[in-house]
Amino acid sequence: MESNNYTIKDIARMAGVSAGTVDRVLHNRGDVSTASMEKVKKVLDEIDYQPNMFAIGLAAKKRYHIVCIIPYYVEHDYWHSVVQGIERAAQELRPFNVGIDYLYYHHADKSSYEAACATVQKEMVDAVLIAPNFRDETMQLTVSLEEKHIPYVFIDFNIEQTHPLCYIGQDSMISGYMAAKILMQYYKKGQEVILFLNNQKNSPAEIQMQRRMEGFMQYLSDEHDDLVIHDIVLQKEDAEGNKLLLDRFFADHPQALLGAVFNSRVYEVANYLNEKGKRMEGLVGYDLLQKNVDYLQKDVVNYLIGQRPGLQGYCGVKALCNHTVFKKAVTPVKFMPIDILMKENIDFYFEFE
Repeated sequence: MESNNYTIKDIARMAGVSAGTVDRVLHNRGDVSTASMEKVKKVLDEIDYQPNMFAIGLAAKKRYHIVCIIPYYVEHDYWHSVVQGIERAAQELRPFNVGIDYLYYHHADKSSYEAACATVQKEMVDAVLIAPNFRDETMQLTVSLEEKHIPYVFIDFNIEQTHPLCYIGQDSMISGYMAAKILMQYYKKGQEVILFLNNQKNSPAEIQMQRRMEGFMQYLSDEHDDLVIHDIVLQKEDAEGNKLLLDRFFADHPQALLGAVFNSRVYEVANYLNEKGKRMEGLVGYDLLQKNVDYLQKDVVNYLIGQRPGLQGYCGVKALCNHTVFKKAVTPVKFMPIDILMKENIDFYFEFE
């Protein structure tokens, strides 16, 4: 059929049911027989019915409350970008009586994360956006939400054995594979590779980093089986100790000229190299923090892999609203694009077009 502006009465007439039945199907209100449901859905498929979302918003008497559990942030960091995306979605959804609040926690601080999880369980909420941190605490939260039939979405990291409405983030292994592929274009025979790691254990950030590294190593195994690879573990709270460690390492390994950092702190390695007047033949890292971008523009970092944190926040809120407000189906996994940024294209990069 050609697409037209069909009314509920039109659909009821074509399906051979009452207008009230069509209304209950469209708004997922139940109390509809299987036979009537199938008749209505058949007509909706035939006419490619698209609900008038603005009319739904104006007619809705209910106010919807979404809570976002995310780390504290400072301007221009990764989580600030996530919030910018959430706020963009919030602005679009205000006509539909959707309100958004935040519960913040300190990243890698278990007690802070526990407090945020405990607070959301006490509140009256319709849906929850979660940037998960500690596995056990996240599992406890999701069990509570599921018992109350409250939908939740994960962004940035997916916790297995849970049942989110949707996961939104990168495919970490594929991004690691691509990181190796672009880095190794600089490779010359005899050069060695450094994997810059950190000392955080059992946090989602660490697990995500491990998955990226697995993808990275898969490419090296496929293409460079005779390569010498070094691991350097940097301590998050010991900048001076890291400098001494790197001094000794580079003095002992002059052929270690290619490096990869699997989290957002490639700027720490770049800062060391810049202070020492050194350059690696190739250095790749993750995320468009301003400090990372500065070193990309200075040619200290060759590539940054972006994962669109703003789009993650935006799509997370929209997925929750599609399910909760508009009763639309939501795809269980939405992988983010794997953006490869270099000095030549960083000035033209915008997360939202």
